[in-house]
Amino acid sequence: MKMFNVASSCFKRVGYNSKEKTMRIKFNSDRLYAYYNVPENVFHELLNADSHGRYFNSHVRNRYGDTKIS
Repeated sequence: MKMFNVASSCFKRVGYNSKEKTMRIKFNSDRLYAYYNVPENVFHELLNADSHGRYFNSHVRNRYGDTKIS
């Protein structure tokens, strides 16, 4: 999965697999999480948000299944 660097106070990189509808986020704490059944538009909106953290908290956190990878 290709990961994109983001300028955020919450996380470093974000990636998306359109076939699996899985988004991965590498947080500034170096924790990596996978989020499942995420629509592709949510990934693009997160990348383009003025505040990545605010978008994440409003549209991703506690809305999709997630797994801590590392």
